[in-house]
Amino acid sequence: MSARFPLRLSLLPPIALLAGCQAVVLQPSGDIAAQQRDLVVASTVLMLLVIVPVMVLTAVFAWRYRAGNRDAAYDPEWSHSTQLELAIWAAPLLIVIALGALTWIGTHTLDPFRPLSRIDASRGLPAEVKPLKVQVVALDWKWLFIYPDHGIASVGEMAAPVDVPIEFDITASTVMNAFFVPALAGQIYAMPGMQTKLHAVINRAGDYEGFSANYSGEGFSDMRFRFAGMSAADFDRWAASVKRAGGTLDRAEYLRLEKPSVREPVRHYARVTEGLFDAVVNLCVEPSKMCMRDMMAIDARGGLGLAGIYNVSRLAYDQPRARSAAPAREEYVTALCAVGPEATAAPADAPLYGFAVR
Repeated sequence: MSARFPLRLSLLPPIALLAGCQAVVLQPSGDIAAQQRDLVVASTVLMLLVIVPVMVLTAVFAWRYRAGNRDAAYDPEWSHSTQLELAIWAAPLLIVIALGALTWIGTHTLDPFRPLSRIDASRGLPAEVKPLKVQVVALDWKWLFIYPDHGIASVGEMAAPVDVPIEFDITASTVMNAFFVPALAGQIYAMPGMQTKLHAVINRAGDYEGFSANYSGEGFSDMRFRFAGMSAADFDRWAASVKRAGGTLDRAEYLRLEKPSVREPVRHYARVTEGLFDAVVNLCVEPSKMCMRDMMAIDARGGLGLAGIYNVSRLAYDQPRARSAAPAREEYVTALCAVGPEATAAPADAPLYGFAVR
């Protein structure tokens, strides 16, 4: 008894540490995360249908056919059993078919680009509900949230009303990160020069943690933010308080915010320059940079010819940390007819005129 007592005491510290853990992935507060949880649980149970019998039978066979068991049947000429072959192959085959069906259905139902069709398992999505649009930018090493319909923005904090669909547009400023609020939905990668989407909904009010789930450098460990699920009235009050905070998130402020920093305090912006998120995605927040959208329009129409090769090559998109450094010689395309999102409506074979070089 005395020998076991110290052993039990040694188990107390790890048990005490585990007592503070919250299995948020298995107890989410959003419908998308709940469906993902159900998919994980169902897949695990299906796989255990093979794993558990194999582990049990391994122990049974080892005991039954041990060298000291003289009562076990010994048949050195045994080579085949149809019943055993059916059991060995049929069960895994059925499980693989079931897993394939679950994966196929889950892949399409939980596609992050797919708008929501329900609030939760018992409530459909009312036709009159308008989703909350949030533009997310992963910076070094902090998160920027822009609410285009409200004209506000915040750093290190995000709020959303309960039972209202959230439509995320996600990008990054320099390196790849992963936007992840375990209580809300699975992680979605944020990549520079690209825009990803996520549709989700929070069903219970509360404060939840969000963070980057992809290593992105020195300040990665502190790249966390508060996600607040609120009632509609509380969200309106939060948005109004942000409006009262003052401050404008324009291009100059964004370039200052973009510089690497760790443990950036929560800050709010009452106004946001129109089109800022589009400029971030197209790597042209700085006025001297040609938007990636316009460069692709040039390429789609055959390029600018030999005369324009040098101008385009001066646009060093692969050096984001040195964006503020002035080039040795400023020579680049300053204007062209394919400016703005409306340029995509032009015919593909339309000639490209009106570009200027400085």
